[in-house]
Amino acid sequence: MRDEKRFYVICQNIRSLFNVGSIFRTADAFGVDKIYLTGITGMPPRAEISKVALGAENFVPWEYVRQPARLVRRLKSEGVHIIALEQSKAKTVFLNQFKPRFPLALILGYEPTGLPKGLLKLSDTIVEIKMYGKKESLNVGVAFGIAAKHISDFRRV
Repeated sequence: MRDEKRFYVICQNIRSLFNVGSIFRTADAFGVDKIYLTGITGMPPRAEISKVALGAENFVPWEYVRQPARLVRRLKSEGVHIIALEQSKAKTVFLNQFKPRFPLALILGYEPTGLPKGLLKLSDTIVEIKMYGKKESLNVGVAFGIAAKHISDFRRV
């Protein structure tokens, strides 16, 4: 993948190790360049992560960064577009209308409370998956899979 098409994922406070494993496996499927695990997000090696990741945690590059805001500021200074995947009262773009620009970092957050307002303010775009059913949200691993597929389609162009 050409350097300018880099695709990173930032996992902020994802408590479920099974979801972390799912994100690793999906990141491998869509060629994510690196996963940043932040806040209280669990890190390999953990049996729960490995059970779902099926080894992807061993070859998808990852790094733990305690404070996500510092990471986001650093990535922005390197020209990385910061995209938050979140339902928000702030202005959002529906995923099906989102045209990614690379390099890109997609921030995923803790399901019950979502991403902190500070990270949303640091984001260049807030992307939302349009929901049609009675439930208001998706599991973070599932939402990431949908977003990763959409973003990776633009990487291949």
